[in-house]
Amino acid sequence: MRFSLLISFLFFILTSTGQVTINGIAPSYVGKTIQAYRVLDYFSYKEEMVASTTVNSDSTFTLYLSSPYTQKIILKSNNNSGFLFVQPNATYQIDLPEKDKYTPYRPDGNQVEIGFHDLDSIDINYKLLGFQRWVDYFLGNNYHLKSTKPIEFTESMDRFKTRVEKAYKNDTSTYLKTHIKFTFASLDNIQTATARNRYEKHDFYIKYTPVQYHNEAYMVYISDFYQKMMPRLPNKTNQAVYEAILKSSPALMMRALGTEYTLINLRIREMVMIKTLTEIYYSDDYPQTNIITILDSLSQKCLFKENEIIAKNLRSRVTNLVPGGIAPSFVLMAEDMESKTMSSYTGKYIYFHFFDPESEESAKELQLLKEMYNKYNTYIEFVSIVKKSNAYSKIATQRMDDLPWDVYPLKPSNSIWKNYQVESLPLYVLIDAHGYIVSSPALGPKPNGQYQTIDKTFFYINKAMGK
Repeated sequence: MRFSLLISFLFFILTSTGQVTINGIAPSYVGKTIQAYRVLDYFSYKEEMVASTTVNSDSTFTLYLSSPYTQKIILKSNNNSGFLFVQPNATYQIDLPEKDKYTPYRPDGNQVEIGFHDLDSIDINYKLLGFQRWVDYFLGNNYHLKSTKPIEFTESMDRFKTRVEKAYKNDTSTYLKTHIKFTFASLDNIQTATARNRYEKHDFYIKYTPVQYHNEAYMVYISDFYQKMMPRLPNKTNQAVYEAILKSSPALMMRALGTEYTLINLRIREMVMIKTLTEIYYSDDYPQTNIITILDSLSQKCLFKENEIIAKNLRSRVTNLVPGGIAPSFVLMAEDMESKTMSSYTGKYIYFHFFDPESEESAKELQLLKEMYNKYNTYIEFVSIVKKSNAYSKIATQRMDDLPWDVYPLKPSNSIWKNYQVESLPLYVLIDAHGYIVSSPALGPKPNGQYQTIDKTFFYINKAMGK
């Protein structure tokens, strides 16, 4: 009897936490680590790793994660990323492809499209993919009418909405219904002569819809709808908000924003208050210290618990690694190497280079870096960081050994990866001689989309420091 109760209890625990299993095939990632992330909130888009595994020699991998609700999960490996949506207690069979060889390499990460095997028609991915194909087909055939025949475009949009609503009328997925509604809300932002005004959109889409923090379509629409609120506010309300910031009072700011009709929903008002504070953070019109004080307060105590996460993450976004901000402290330790901290580099700029020695793309930049090092190392300290591993190939090891500056292999658990927000490789960070961030991410040795490299910055640093 006790054994039976134990089995029942364990089953309850597993199902209540919504365990999800992702079985995958990834021939291009054998021996590589695959990490699964979830988005903590869709205002900051800050991510949290929820699972990790290594691809087996036969190209297979399995990830286990807990998901008590439907949400988006991002898989990352080898500077590539793709996403899927997961439902509680579901199992997925997927393919994780390599980057298309005809797609230009992106240093900040390449998007790949995850493939599914045996996807059930009741699964959220099946439904979302089907709906998105329908939307793409509609826009492909009708978007050209937006400017030339706006009334015809609106009529065709209305007919399309009616067909979609009829098709999904009996579907019980709240996530899908919300996704559809706010996809249409975004389509309504296409400007035509018959478009709804701002207050009509609020009443039709926002006013009677519960806040859904984990639904990307909903949250993206809310974020866009309430973007740059300060210029929209009447002068009297604007002044009241300003005085609330001077007093570092979230309560007074909430009260002031309450006079705006589109902020009658208290939960949304608190979210928008947080978003607005981060938007005006870099404005010369508002004291940054007071804004941070309010965000600190909201990070610990909001009227709605979910908004505390948004406040914490947005505060981190506006203060971490911003130009002029204090660079996070670090400790560089490796076998047979001198341990170093920020103070070890006093009087010199630091150019951090986070890279994957196995990557051919990263390898292409090494010769350029060596040439810059030879020109600028008098006043700029080059420091390369790689993830510690005993499985590097001979060529990767040789690449590290050939660098004429310090290369520190650090464990993935080292705080430097998190503190310097290293989410894709290669990544460069430039710190000045006094320990303040100059740029993060900084330019690299290869030209970016604007044909800029770090060389010009180094030239002026050397010129200034050499005086």
